[in-house]
Amino acid sequence: MFSKAFFDLQLSFAEKVRTLSGMSLGSALFEYTNLYVRFGLGREFDAQNETWQAYVAGLPDTEGGEAGREWTYRFYLKDPEATTAPAVVATSGCFSYALSSVDRARLHFRNAETDSSSPLCAARAERRRADLSALVEHMKRTANEVSLVTGGSWLYNLDAYRRLFPPAYGSSARAVPGRYQSMTLWGQFLDHHGQVKESMTRPFLRSLAQHTSLDRLEECFPFQVLAVQAPAQEFYDFYGV
Repeated sequence: MFSKAFFDLQLSFAEKVRTLSGMSLGSALFEYTNLYVRFGLGREFDAQNETWQAYVAGLPDTEGGEAGREWTYRFYLKDPEATTAPAVVATSGCFSYALSSVDRARLHFRNAETDSSSPLCAARAERRRADLSALVEHMKRTANEVSLVTGGSWLYNLDAYRRLFPPAYGSSARAVPGRYQSMTLWGQFLDHHGQVKESMTRPFLRSLAQHTSLDRLEECFPFQVLAVQAPAQEFYDFYGV
């Protein structure tokens, strides 16, 4: 479960989008936040989805405000985190992979630690590499048609994350704009307990307040989503599987 502050942050962003664009608040929430996924509605993003329409219809007013924030969090709490995880082939510790096609595997990350330590702290680096080594071994053994491994997240901006992977994977990074509906962008505001990081939200909200158009709106975010890829053989060699 995520805190109300995480939803409040996305409401603030959507309200700014509505002001700059003239679109309805419901449309801004659909196109520019992660709420659709957080409500457990999948990743097909159907604006006519019955549950989504019920949420939009229940918004107290077109301006948002605290009433809209309260309604949004109550709606989330009806069934928090229902069916929000992506379908994956295998999981090892904090990492998993899915097949986006027969020959492409996409890596995913989640905090699977059960104590208060950050999963990416230096003391856990070897554990994370062991997670990845076991996952890559599974991929080589059971999905041997995979020739390319891909990923996409704000996390690839962090040295602590990139150092876990083959150098060619990290060096392939390129920014992917417009990922407003995805946790690959919004996840940067959460700590490893799922709470909002004030050190990230303050500069974000300052930048957002100063922005005067929809152009380059993603620059308000401290980190951009980076897409990466490397041949599967790079992973097999790097982890020695």
